[in-house]
Amino acid sequence: MIVDPPRIGLDDKLLDTILTYVPEKMVYVSCNVSTLARDLVKLVKVYDLQYIQSVDMFPHTARTEAVVKLVKKIKNQLH
Repeated sequence: MIVDPPRIGLDDKLLDTILTYVPEKMVYVSCNVSTLARDLVKLVKVYDLQYIQSVDMFPHTARTEAVVKLVKKIKNQLH
């Protein structure tokens, strides 16, 4: 699954759906690190954060995109 939400982050209903069905892998592209952090607090309960990369898509500005790869945790690793 790939998600690229607006600056306000993932909608609560979508986040609940993701947490219910837990796709095997997920890529989260974010333009707002604050809402990314908020959403990751919930997502890391069922996903391992495998990779995070900042991407400067808008040179000469303070804005960057964050790309995060999440992989479903093995059942005995769930918190």
